[in-house]
Amino acid sequence: MTFEELNISKPLLNALNDLEYLQPTPIQEKAFSVIMSGKDVVGIAQTGTGKTFAYLLPILRQLTYSEQKHPRVLIVVPTRELVLQIGAEIKKLSTYMNIRYECVYGGTNMTTQKQLVYNGIDILVATPGRLVDLTLTGILRLKSIQKLVIDEVDQLFGLGFRQQLNTFLETLPVKRQNILFSATMSEEIEALVDQYFDQPQKIEIAAHGTPLNRILQRAFHVPNYNTKVNLLEYLLNHDADMSKVLVFTNSKKLADRLFDQIKNMMPDAFGIIHSGKSQAHRIKILRQFKENELRVLIATDVAARGLDISDVTHVINFETPEVPEDYIHRIGRTGRANKDGIAVTFINEEEQESQVAIEKLMNKALEWEPLPEDLKISKVLIEEEMEKPKFDKNYLKAMKRAAEPKGAAFHEKSEKNKKVNLGGPGRREKLKGKDAKIRTRRHGS
Repeated sequence: MTFEELNISKPLLNALNDLEYLQPTPIQEKAFSVIMSGKDVVGIAQTGTGKTFAYLLPILRQLTYSEQKHPRVLIVVPTRELVLQIGAEIKKLSTYMNIRYECVYGGTNMTTQKQLVYNGIDILVATPGRLVDLTLTGILRLKSIQKLVIDEVDQLFGLGFRQQLNTFLETLPVKRQNILFSATMSEEIEALVDQYFDQPQKIEIAAHGTPLNRILQRAFHVPNYNTKVNLLEYLLNHDADMSKVLVFTNSKKLADRLFDQIKNMMPDAFGIIHSGKSQAHRIKILRQFKENELRVLIATDVAARGLDISDVTHVINFETPEVPEDYIHRIGRTGRANKDGIAVTFINEEEQESQVAIEKLMNKALEWEPLPEDLKISKVLIEEEMEKPKFDKNYLKAMKRAAEPKGAAFHEKSEKNKKVNLGGPGRREKLKGKDAKIRTRRHGS
């Protein structure tokens, strides 16, 4: 099927032709008519299958010109990067349309965003926190929302946005179309759908947990962090095909450590993004990586979901993700747009439990490869890898002191302090006797 067969308007077709998009992906094809019908929709599709266009195309197809101030379409996503990416996609598709849209997210001046909203918009793309903040100011009103899109909802829950979701969902008009897209489906998501959606039609392209078939998955057993660093350097030095590489860690702290340790290996070839970096830095680094100015991008899972970075040749899980679904999202950054990709995972002994959970989710075992014979195996452990004491040190010291024989500090009582009570009158009785003698003298006088 072609886009022309989907009954897409001429302005949208012109924009798609400019982008050289000729055929819709399966999720785009299946979702278009359902969303056009006005029914609530729950779309489940792997990352990289075109979910964003799947809801933007029918929404833009139905959106007519209006001068009203308040937004008619609300798109909620988990991260600032995804907000900006969806904004860029709207810009591409609305080249030949008169559409007003704005992107709002935390970490930037809210006064500026209040002015943008006040000027009037048709489509608002927002993160949950900033959306709630703007509604509380009274500048943003959601009474005119006709279509609500919640994208990457599984990550929204993973980042703890359930409360914000409930807050703004309660303020939306009851009569609206709800559209939800996700790569996975959990009981928590199903509970949200049951509460706020009206008999939604489910569109599922592939069972969740099934990775893209075009991704070759490899794995290495690596004993520790420093050996992982050596292996990363080795692969980059020996594999010329690794021209655009995403390296994932589980924490900001380790991402910073890895970047500081490896950046001098190839000056100007490495970049890093995570939630601790400024928004300006993150936008700049993503742009450089997309435009092939950087060979390697080190990232936490902030970059794993929803970001459309084309031609990523390899995804390297420097740390094995603790949540199996995160593995699916990470490797989905490669093998996109019908291109082959490679995912490599470094697994130490403690991460083998996560490995088993990932293989169980996929119903598929990872392909193991031996470590290169000339790889340097490090015996130096970082602090997190060192064995932690099983007991409190201060408690053990106190127990040791209690068990020691009495020394000089525990001297015997001196002879004068060794008094024995022989049953004579005590201090109280002596005081009573004195008091009696005083009273007698006074009485006699």
